[in-house]
Amino acid sequence: MAEIIYMPQLSDTMKEGTVIKWNKKIGDKVSEGDILAEIETDKATQDFEIDVSGVLLFIGIKEGETTRVNDVLAIIGYEGEDINHIISELHKNKEEKNQKIFISPIAKKMAKKIGISIENVQGSGEYGRIVKKDIESYEKINLKEKKGKNQKTIVHSSIRKKIAEHLTYSKFSAPHYYLFSEIYADKLIEFRKNLNHKLSLEEKISFNDIIIKAVAQSLKKHPDINVSWNDEKIIIHPHIHIGVAVAIQDGLIVPVIKNADQKSLLQISKEIRDKVLRSKSKKIQPEEIENSTFTVSNLGMYEIESFTSIINTPNTSILSVGSIMVRPVVKNYKIEIGNIMKITLSCDHRIIDGVKGSQYIHSLKNFLEDPITILF
Repeated sequence: MAEIIYMPQLSDTMKEGTVIKWNKKIGDKVSEGDILAEIETDKATQDFEIDVSGVLLFIGIKEGETTRVNDVLAIIGYEGEDINHIISELHKNKEEKNQKIFISPIAKKMAKKIGISIENVQGSGEYGRIVKKDIESYEKINLKEKKGKNQKTIVHSSIRKKIAEHLTYSKFSAPHYYLFSEIYADKLIEFRKNLNHKLSLEEKISFNDIIIKAVAQSLKKHPDINVSWNDEKIIIHPHIHIGVAVAIQDGLIVPVIKNADQKSLLQISKEIRDKVLRSKSKKIQPEEIENSTFTVSNLGMYEIESFTSIINTPNTSILSVGSIMVRPVVKNYKIEIGNIMKITLSCDHRIIDGVKGSQYIHSLKNFLEDPITILF
């Protein structure tokens, strides 16, 4: 007997999914455990593994299209099975759903003829009823957009929409303030150079690896920074999980280095490289981008001198790291040429006051200006 496959909920916050790729086509045999499709959620692109066997008889959504969780994704049955009655029932249910939208008969007829989805039309009639002029107005606006010269549009991906929601919530719920500091980076450069001299090409340590280790060590000294806010209490985390902001095509993703304070520089380096590669190819798993307690955003490789970041809630702070730049510096009352790296700590003022944030920055500065100390 044919079985309907529904759009799965692949993360706890997923409301809709986009089929990036079908790995099977209609008529193909499928077995339990096969990867039927690649589905983009609000967090990552994941393989969808089916738990039934049979023949793929129907595909309910094309590649690149989006549908809600629990909407029909596919139908699997035995070869030659008649599923017309199932498809008819699905279409009937969809029509009944559409009928719940208040729309005049003439407006509904016009929308069907033109090919407009009435879910996208805002009604101006009584109780939000869609009338003739609403369809005409919608068609006119869309026609104008299509005729616009050199105008391109990109439909928001599920990941992009989730990022937008997350950042908007953070920016307007957490009162941000910023602490700026400069790191004398001469010893940091020398420390990395000496480390990499002893390592193979595949094991090179980056400045970002050292920064993450220093951030973790500083959090051990200041557990009151390694916290989260909710409306009833402050949560002090017993573990130190560092999120690393990574740019991807759809925006930003934050893979997490868990228990970073307990890992060596080499372990951190290998883990970051692996997770960055899988983040950019959308192969990272949801559990690998969850439960961070602090986040680092580094734009130093793009020659950005300094910047501020929006806190990655439920974290209460995020460190922004700029590029190491050659600058005149004052040492022993003399002007010399040195290397300066600017950092910014964004803090949630509901939990972290200026003194706490400054004390944390002071410890981090000490670690980075004498990085051999992060190894002890």
